[in-house]
Amino acid sequence: MPEPDSLEQKVIELIAQKKRLPPESVTLDSTFVELGIDSLDGMDLLFTFEETFKLSIPDEVAQQMKSVRQVTEALRAALAANPQPSTN
Repeated sequence: MPEPDSLEQKVIELIAQKKRLPPESVTLDSTFVELGIDSLDGMDLLFTFEETFKLSIPDEVAQQMKSVRQVTEALRAALAANPQPSTN
């Protein structure tokens, strides 16, 4: 199994922090249901992702995010559409 890339690692880390789960219990294939993420948690995570990655996720995209993999794919697409200047 390949190592998660930095975006995937950050998403896993943020979800684990919000849900107070050990990061190793969150995988790309974890669903929100499996992680106990309800709609309120989902909204909270959405705001966290938007703030962390400095982007806006459209409601229609957010409603389709039901797993860690779907979150990373949506964030990757949003980041590609809105490249951020490097802060390094």
